[in-house]
Amino acid sequence: MQVTPRLPHVFMLSSALLLAACGQGQQQQQAAPPPPVVTVAKPQSIPVTEYDEYVGRFQAIDRVSVNARVSGYLDKISFTDGQMVKEGDLLFTLDQRPYKIALQQAEANLTQAKANLEFTSADLDRAKTLLEDRNSTAISRQTFDQRTQSQKTSAATVQAQEAAVAQAKLDLQFTELRAPVTGRIGDRRVSVGNYVQGGSGSPTLLAIIVSTDPIYFEFSFDEASLLRYQRMRQQGADRSGGGPVQLKLIDDKGWPYTGKMDFLNNIVDPETGTIRGRAIFDNKTDLFKPGMFARIRIAGAEPYQALSVPDVAIGSQQLQKFVYVVGPENTVQVRPVEIGPLEGSRRVIKSGLKPDDVVIVNGLMRVRPGVKVTPQEEKPAAPADAKAPAGAASAK
Repeated sequence: MQVTPRLPHVFMLSSALLLAACGQGQQQQQAAPPPPVVTVAKPQSIPVTEYDEYVGRFQAIDRVSVNARVSGYLDKISFTDGQMVKEGDLLFTLDQRPYKIALQQAEANLTQAKANLEFTSADLDRAKTLLEDRNSTAISRQTFDQRTQSQKTSAATVQAQEAAVAQAKLDLQFTELRAPVTGRIGDRRVSVGNYVQGGSGSPTLLAIIVSTDPIYFEFSFDEASLLRYQRMRQQGADRSGGGPVQLKLIDDKGWPYTGKMDFLNNIVDPETGTIRGRAIFDNKTDLFKPGMFARIRIAGAEPYQALSVPDVAIGSQQLQKFVYVVGPENTVQVRPVEIGPLEGSRRVIKSGLKPDDVVIVNGLMRVRPGVKVTPQEEKPAAPADAKAPAGAASAK
């Protein structure tokens, strides 16, 4: 029996599979996705001010340690720990009884001295009358001189007792310790009933008062910055003698506080090569505390015009920054750039871009170099965005 070969059937099946595969390939080519849509914009020229940042701390303008001028037992405390006090407010009172007694004794001694002065003065007047009478021999010149000396001694004694009375009154006044400045007082260091040592030797510290408004902010910067600020000042841009400065606390996002330079030290520290500067800020809300750290920034150069793009358009590959631009035939190109400070939501471009470049600002995740895209113009920014405060900082 002869077997009929089935090769034509196998050939027909292979041809059918090949035709089916070609049809699927054509359908896939016909269903290829369109170029991705991206948002583009041209660089904008904006005014730029570069800033230098420094770290410093607040210092109270007035800081007074409350000490007693006289010694005695503490009798009364007239404030609450941490409260605001005004100049002249009563803070502490020492036991006044010994000083009242001393004042009474001094006044009694003064009364006695004045009585003695009246007697010696009258005695001297009688001696003068007798001495002027040439026919009288009732008094000698020596007696007259003795009475004159007694009168002068009595007068000096009165002056000494008057000084003693004034000192006793002053000591009694010193038993009441009043606030020498307006500010916030700290906690009491001594409780009622303790003995307080007064005087200029080793007086007892009772409390500390610091002024709050306005307040100083002290910081240091290097010699190179000092020379740059001085040259800017010579050119009319005052940065180190009354110029405006901005400050932020550790939890601030922007620079909400504005002050002005108040002082620049007269020497450069030879050990660190830095010089101390000081700014002054309003502190009506008592937000700033002496000893608190903060950051301050000072304009480090004159304002200038520079190209900028939205900060979201900046890409990064290791240390290299770049942007995607749309080239001929809507093809994506990579453009390395050197970036500058951040001005609001826009990043300053120092080099690498031209004013007529078309930069991709949205849709960066959908593109890569060499692919074609469908660019769409970015919508104009809202007026509020245009008024955003400019300013960027280069940390020191």
